[in-house]
Amino acid sequence: MTDTLSQWLRVREAADARARSARVTRRIASALPGRTPLRVLDLATGAGSNVRYLAPRLPHPQTWLAVDGSAGLLADLLGRTTAWATACGAAATTGAASCRLSGGGLDLEVRTAVRNLHALDDDLFEGQHLVTASALLDLVSESWLEALAAQCRRVGAAALFTITYNGHSACDPVEPEDELARTLLNAHQARDKGLGGPAAGPAAVAGAVRAFTAVGYQVERDVSDWRLDARDADVQRILVDGWADRKS
Repeated sequence: MTDTLSQWLRVREAADARARSARVTRRIASALPGRTPLRVLDLATGAGSNVRYLAPRLPHPQTWLAVDGSAGLLADLLGRTTAWATACGAAATTGAASCRLSGGGLDLEVRTAVRNLHALDDDLFEGQHLVTASALLDLVSESWLEALAAQCRRVGAAALFTITYNGHSACDPVEPEDELARTLLNAHQARDKGLGGPAAGPAAVAGAVRAFTAVGYQVERDVSDWRLDARDADVQRILVDGWADRKS
């Protein structure tokens, strides 16, 4: 399962990066200067695409805590991030659960922690300046979103979440079964994923806005739609196969 998920995360990384909002990323970056080092918590980090996207775009130096339930994915994160940093001209030193990257415009340490996220423990959030995640919020419950917002507010952290499924999709050319496939997918997205109850699914963005606004955050939203074309043949193939395998 880890190998399959690792492959999926690898092939989708470029599409995720193209979809992200440069405006919101700049907005977060401009709100963070002055902290040395900048401390970042990445939830459900997977193989680390969020780290690799944000690290060059945030103030340096940085210390990341990358949290995921899979030790295999976190090991993949260290390997991929070290290779990426080396390609950027950085020197990289990798340990059993961390890597240190410097040079090539990078100055950061990435530490990993194997944790399930059923409960958002206080120690994960202590001292963090930024809490972030990619492709997570639609998998969690509304009560989990409320707990997340409360933890971010408790420690005074900024928050940045992206690539959240909103229930909308369109294919070209259009097929008669598209609407049925979308309806079944949305029903599947709302199933309980073990994070506090039925998943927010397509309602995740609205739920996150409510949760963070309720504890005093100013919330900014922007579009982060995938636009998949011939470059993304592998992504499309895995995505459609996944839709076909899901049961309503």
